[in-house]
Amino acid sequence: MNSRLRLALFVSITAIVATACAPFNRPGARMRAQRDSAFMPLDLATPDSFLVAFETTRGRFDVMARKAWAPVGTDRFYELVHRHFYDSVIVFRVVKGFVAQFGISGDPAVNAAWRNRRIADDPVREGNKRGRLAFARGGPQTRTTQLFINFADNVRLDTSGTIGFPAFAEVVRGMEAVDSLYAEYGGAPSSRQDSISRQGNAYLRRAFPKLDMIRTARIVQEWRPPTP
Repeated sequence: MNSRLRLALFVSITAIVATACAPFNRPGARMRAQRDSAFMPLDLATPDSFLVAFETTRGRFDVMARKAWAPVGTDRFYELVHRHFYDSVIVFRVVKGFVAQFGISGDPAVNAAWRNRRIADDPVREGNKRGRLAFARGGPQTRTTQLFINFADNVRLDTSGTIGFPAFAEVVRGMEAVDSLYAEYGGAPSSRQDSISRQGNAYLRRAFPKLDMIRTARIVQEWRPPTP
């Protein structure tokens, strides 16, 4: 085979591979995958602890989740990250000195799939100190997908509504990226959660265009007990 023919064959194969892979690199394709996998069984046991890398429009921050802190919440977080739920999710509530909140999918169909998948409450074993993560909730046993990161030591959240918000993880690297999230809208977008859930990222980009986004969230390391 001469060099010109080899080059033409290489270009053709490259184009075919790029065309085949391209749809899966687009946000819309990722959201469809999240929606389609929402109810597929996740046959994975949650490790004792695991490290998640969040890539955002403000840079990267790393989160260490610890099952001993809140086992039910940690199980759900492990599942959501495995399913790439937080990819292309906008941080819709940023209140300086309080919290940054996210966890509503940019795809309304994904939100509909997770809306009623509530988890039981954990007791508060670890408090809401600066850099720690907890699930948002609207009452007993209402936790689903939304999380918040504490900007400060929010002690009152440990007992709010008699149940409190149990921390299950903490930012161990890159808190400066969290601190820099766009905060000029304050808590205003959080009052529009119904609109966000129904319309997804399209609504937030239209109404609050400067909000930052989580591009991807991936587990980069796990710690499990030794096998007997």
